[in-house]
Amino acid sequence: MAGEHAMTNSPLMDVALLRGYAPYTLAGYASFRSVIESDGAVPAKLKALFATVAAVDRRHLTLARQEMERGVALGLTPKDATAGLIVLSSLRGEAAALDFAQIISDSFDDVQAPQPQPLPKAGHGEAEANFRAYWAGNIPAPLGALMRLVPEAADAYYLMRRGSIDANPLSAKYGELLLLTILAAGYSPMAATHVRGARNAGASDEEIAEAVLCAVPSAGIAAWMAVGGMLAPPEEGGIAR
Repeated sequence: MAGEHAMTNSPLMDVALLRGYAPYTLAGYASFRSVIESDGAVPAKLKALFATVAAVDRRHLTLARQEMERGVALGLTPKDATAGLIVLSSLRGEAAALDFAQIISDSFDDVQAPQPQPLPKAGHGEAEANFRAYWAGNIPAPLGALMRLVPEAADAYYLMRRGSIDANPLSAKYGELLLLTILAAGYSPMAATHVRGARNAGASDEEIAEAVLCAVPSAGIAAWMAVGGMLAPPEEGGIAR
C-alpha cells in the first residue's frame, strides 16, 4: 500500500483502521484517484476543480480545500476557479458559493479580479427563446410554470444559465461537464439534461465519465451510479446521441 499511498491524494490512505482492515477499499480509492488526479480525457487541473466544487456541494469543506490546493499546484488559475463559483451560485445558492469564494481567496496568493461589470438584463422573449433552443423546443414543466407565474424569475433563471454555460470562463464543454459533476454529486435526475448538453457542446462520453468520477471522493460510487447508466447504449437504457 505504500506505493499507492504515494500516488494518491486521498485522505483515506491515512486512516489506520482502513489501512489495517480494508486493503480492497483503499485499492479501489487509489484506482479512482489515479483517474481523477492525472491528465486523461479531461486535464487534471480541471478535474481538481470539478472535485473541489463537488466537495463544496456536499459541504465537505476540508476535502474541498485539499482538492483546490492540488488544482493550484497543477496550474489552475483564479479565473478557472471562478467557473466553479458561477455554477455553485446558480445550482446550490449563496451559502455554497460564498464558501467556495473563501476557498479561492485562501488558495491563491493574489486573486486579481477585473473591474465590476454592469449587470445585464433579459430582453423581452429572450428567456423563452433560450429555453426552447436548449431543450429542442420542449420547455421543461417547472420552467414553463415559472414563465407563467413569475416571469421576472424566469428571466433571472435565464441570466444565471447564461452565466453558467455561455459566459463561463471555461469553454461551453467544460462548463457543462462542471455542471454535470455537481449534479452527479447530488444524485440529481437533472444530470440527464447536462449529459445531453455536454454532448451537444462537443464532449465525448469518456470526458463525461471522467467528470462524473470527480464526484466520487465527496459523494461515493453512488455518484457514478446516478449517471453512468445514461452513457450506456440506447438499447440498454442509455441516452441516444
